[in-house]
Amino acid sequence: MVVVRSSIFLLLLNLLQGSNASFIQLNNNGYEGIIIAISPGVPENEMLIEKIKDMVTAASTYLFEATERRFFFKNVSILIPDTWNEKPQYKRPKHESYTHTDVLVAPPTLPDRDEPYTNQFEPCGEKGKYIHLTPDFVLGKKENEYGPAGRLLVHEWAHLRWGVFDEYNDNEPFYSASSKRIEATRCSTGVTGINRVYKCQGNSCVFDRCKIDPKTKLYEKNCQFFPDKDQTEEISIMFMQSITSVVKFCNEKNHNREAPNLQNKLCESRSTWEVISSSEDFKNTVPMVDSPPSPIFSLLRIRDRTVCLVLDKSGSMHGERLNRMNQAAKYFLLQAIENGTWVGMVHFDSSASIKSELIQIISTNERNQLLNSLPPAAGGGTSICAGIDVAFQVIRKTYSQIDGSEIVLLTDGEDGSAGNCLDKVKESGAIIHFIALGPSADRAVIEMSNVTGGMHLFASDIAQNNGLIDAFGALTSGNADISQKSIQIESKGFTLIDSLWMNGTVIIDSTVGKDTFFLITWVKKQPIISLLDPNGTPMKNFTVDTASKMAYFSVPGIAKVGVWTYSLQAKENSETLTITVNSRAANSSVPPITVNAKMNKDTNSFPSPMIVYAEILQGYTPIIGASVTAFIESNNGKTEVLELFDNGAGADTFKDDGVYSRYFTAYSENGRYSLKVRAHGGANTATRNLRLPSNRAVYIPGWVVNGKIEGNPPRPEINEDTQPNLESFTRTAIGSAFVVSNIPTLPLPDLYPPSQITDLEATPDGDMINLTWTAPGDNFDVGKVKQYIIRISESVLDLRDKFDDALQVNTSELLPNEANSKETFTFKPENISEENATHIFIAIQSMDKSSLTSKISNIAQVALFIPQGDADEIHPNPNPGISISSLVLIVVGCVVLVSIILSVTIYILNKKKNSSRSRTTF
Repeated sequence: MVVVRSSIFLLLLNLLQGSNASFIQLNNNGYEGIIIAISPGVPENEMLIEKIKDMVTAASTYLFEATERRFFFKNVSILIPDTWNEKPQYKRPKHESYTHTDVLVAPPTLPDRDEPYTNQFEPCGEKGKYIHLTPDFVLGKKENEYGPAGRLLVHEWAHLRWGVFDEYNDNEPFYSASSKRIEATRCSTGVTGINRVYKCQGNSCVFDRCKIDPKTKLYEKNCQFFPDKDQTEEISIMFMQSITSVVKFCNEKNHNREAPNLQNKLCESRSTWEVISSSEDFKNTVPMVDSPPSPIFSLLRIRDRTVCLVLDKSGSMHGERLNRMNQAAKYFLLQAIENGTWVGMVHFDSSASIKSELIQIISTNERNQLLNSLPPAAGGGTSICAGIDVAFQVIRKTYSQIDGSEIVLLTDGEDGSAGNCLDKVKESGAIIHFIALGPSADRAVIEMSNVTGGMHLFASDIAQNNGLIDAFGALTSGNADISQKSIQIESKGFTLIDSLWMNGTVIIDSTVGKDTFFLITWVKKQPIISLLDPNGTPMKNFTVDTASKMAYFSVPGIAKVGVWTYSLQAKENSETLTITVNSRAANSSVPPITVNAKMNKDTNSFPSPMIVYAEILQGYTPIIGASVTAFIESNNGKTEVLELFDNGAGADTFKDDGVYSRYFTAYSENGRYSLKVRAHGGANTATRNLRLPSNRAVYIPGWVVNGKIEGNPPRPEINEDTQPNLESFTRTAIGSAFVVSNIPTLPLPDLYPPSQITDLEATPDGDMINLTWTAPGDNFDVGKVKQYIIRISESVLDLRDKFDDALQVNTSELLPNEANSKETFTFKPENISEENATHIFIAIQSMDKSSLTSKISNIAQVALFIPQGDADEIHPNPNPGISISSLVLIVVGCVVLVSIILSVTIYILNKKKNSSRSRTTF
């Protein structure tokens, strides 16, 4: 297999494809279909496989007890990269691939950053995407810092499966508790420990007492909580599962609602067990009587990619549809498909025929050979099952098993018999990718792609939207290293009415440039094409395919970094032109910038809202500050344009995590919709976010053993100022198609309230309180709300559960701004009834012009007192050294003591002397 392998990073594009990427199922209390994938960037080490087995086995037992005998791990597939040597015990994967990974074992996000984390960016109660573990963590080299691997896997599993969040907060590690003390952010407060500043220079480390910041009235920035090694507290797993006594999730009775953690903020102050108990998993199970069996493991090794194109040439494909299919298929074969892939081709109408047996793509010769196999004409009926059956025959001529092979099925028509081969497809082990062309493409095939782990893509008949070329371009390998994958830089089209010119620029950044490919298509006549590199040098030698109405150009070597300029001059009015630009990583050791797009659901019923997500990464590092736009196209070609935000408001769960989000409610018709995202990063706006992931395992700075702290190595710090500036870039990405039903006749009524405010913050300023939040919209995060309702209470539960009864703040002078603007408001709290009140809790509700109200915001709090720090007698200094202040106190104490002793001695001597004189006189 002729491939380029990277030893540093994995196929990150795959981990976000498909809205329902995981194959996990719950069967009789046991989780089946779990995929743990080892990255190609991990050097071969069979001990890693054994450690994965040990970790999952230990986690299964811990999970079973933590969930009150409800859940355990039943069977797990370990996906082994083809960079590792073949072994007899390694089997061929079926539907398992990196696309559907649940746990990824891969190099750290940045050097020495081994913190386990879960890629989780949807709301509370929604599943995460995957868990990231590093090889050193799995091998047990980081146990002191993160605890036993099995216990930590359960912590991350709760993120992944049940959508709960952490009960600590590195950004707010301390808070003012109702006890009028400074407490570490944790659940429960029954977990004991010491607060100290831990300083290391070289091999020398010291502990200092925490000082109180005069501004925040909390401990200074570098203060950390060091837990006692020996504890009796049993909760909570989402705080610090590494404590031996911790075996449970916090529940409604023992949950710490005061702590400023993500669980409280994003889950309406509900405990983790309350969220877990409301999950479908919990509702569909009862506690087991017997103990569960040990997990069963399957070892699967990635093989060469095998793809068979199954192309519809029925009568309904006649004319422009057939030409557009051939354009897109040629683009796929020339650029998108990776070297080393085995490719075959089948045509079908009412019957099917083999047009090319499987051939391995080694060079342009094989690619050109496949181009000659595309259908020249259309006619006949439609038999999808016939096409699939013949594709199975093509694959079996080369491989005895078709497990893991891929079928790319394109069709534009309905076929009432398509469901007849569904069972055969399920049992085959093949993966079906379905491209639906036009509004009538058969929906029965959607289930084939869903059950086999394939993609479902949609292209309308509007040629200028470039949907068919985009769909084929999205079908890169689910198992190839990202350095091999074709990345779409640009995809754009216009129907020229007022002008004959289509002009624009394309940015080639330094992370890409290899195999850079420019594709131009037209509908009527070949345009005049001008393409200039960043130096102004014209690019010539475009290959023109007049029959397919396309021209393409491959840049030799590595394309020059900078702005490429194109000008396309049409030769007829109302001409439709498109341009598509793709490239690959310029350097296999430098991860390219990638964009991944998805909807939160594959199917939806009106009026339920949907959410658009786009994730921008370089390697595993989020890219923030980019401009991201989503284009959502309906069955008949109507396109809705949405600007996406990474601001931690509205549909966006976390600010600056590289995931850009927006609600989508502008449904125009029942049927399929496609998703396309365009991202642009400016040199002075887009940056890498090197901060730790939001949903990560807590780093244990050390343990308190017998009153003394045994410190772990300090967490590596990253100086963001030393990172090079991010250059300008552009990317486009395609998400899976989705289907919407039950949309009534237009116009639609106003059914959508403002979105929930999730970033409310409150800070005291003398006797005033300053509030900040991000403005919601009239319809979720679009438009402007009519008014804000702000209420306060001395009880967090009363404010959450009885919001309408809480004291309302006068907001008559507060005029709402447009959605996604920053709002500020200052007020003076009044009518605080109880003299012993310790906190004011604050929440906001928004109302739109139709009097629809939002959910209650996250609850902010302000302390009404200056909290006390730790008393010396409770937490003695474990530092064996003596500070200057301590030395001064000791000296002063000694002087006082000596003075007292001398005074007493002189007094006694004087008294004796006086007594002696009296006896002599008489």
